[in-house]
Amino acid sequence: MLKAVRTDDFSFDLPPALIAQQPAEPRDSSRLMVLRRGQQAIAHHHFRDLPSLLTPTDLLVVNDTRVMAARIFGRRADTGGRVEALLVRPLTHVRWEVLFRPARAALPGREFVLETTSGELLATVVERREGVVVLDFDRAFDPATVGHVPLPPYIHGYHGDPERYQTVYSREPNSAAAPTAGLHFTPAVLDELARQGNDRTAITLEVGPGTFKPVTADDPHDHDLHAEHVTIPPDAAAAINQAKASGHRTVSVGTTVVRTLEHVARERGAIEPYEGWTSLRILPGDPFLATDVLITNFHLPRSTLLMLVCAFAGTEFVLEAYREAVRREYRFYSFGDAMLLLP
Repeated sequence: MLKAVRTDDFSFDLPPALIAQQPAEPRDSSRLMVLRRGQQAIAHHHFRDLPSLLTPTDLLVVNDTRVMAARIFGRRADTGGRVEALLVRPLTHVRWEVLFRPARAALPGREFVLETTSGELLATVVERREGVVVLDFDRAFDPATVGHVPLPPYIHGYHGDPERYQTVYSREPNSAAAPTAGLHFTPAVLDELARQGNDRTAITLEVGPGTFKPVTADDPHDHDLHAEHVTIPPDAAAAINQAKASGHRTVSVGTTVVRTLEHVARERGAIEPYEGWTSLRILPGDPFLATDVLITNFHLPRSTLLMLVCAFAGTEFVLEAYREAVRREYRFYSFGDAMLLLP
């Protein structure tokens, strides 16, 4: 019988100084901790070593989403009080769900003037839903350029190139946060992987701001996971199925890829072309039907992302690796170092 999972099982001590405030330069100079699950062994590399750590038949599956320039500053139309809106997802061309600060100011019918790169937008509050505000804008706009690229709340004072918070293979701007496991890839690493025979395919999970929501419930089953939109295009489904049929491994680049593939594999019984929503929670004891190898960053204590990694490689082994990462001063979170989890 499986032991009941508690949120406290995923705690560890993290010195604040290890929360990366700047990205590694170049991207592939970040450190890479390698966990071999079968041997219960830990090794230390740099991300540029990734091609030598994979086999030439491994298929990489990446999340090609791009972070929207979603952070927009503005003011109340009546009093001039300062506000901030973070775009979450479009409902129509001119109606959006947003996170709003201060939330108490977002009363239905109230108007705000938001300052964008293409001039001022007039926004009217339509309604307040759980956790979000619905705004009607007076015109459509391009979410790729309208505002500022938002950084996670634990990164302070970064004023560098906003492209460093985008993957080099990102495409459509439809996310509120980056799929950070992919931030370490450089064109040189991708070229080397291609030269040695590693194919790459892409799915899309539109990362929502709920990725930063802490787990406050004692039982993680009681934590409310916001649904996120996912797409597996036909070519990606074909590539994954071909790899599986050939006995080759799929390498999920990030927890967003894991959640997308595992959601579809559980719902459909196989990887198929798919467009829909997932709020899949993965906890120790859950099966992995589509992911053989995982690349990920170092996550927050008590987070759903850490729980997923523990489900993949074992809670005790992963937390032992995290304690070693702290001892060796690995860099944590979005701009931090990476982990490669092998069979």
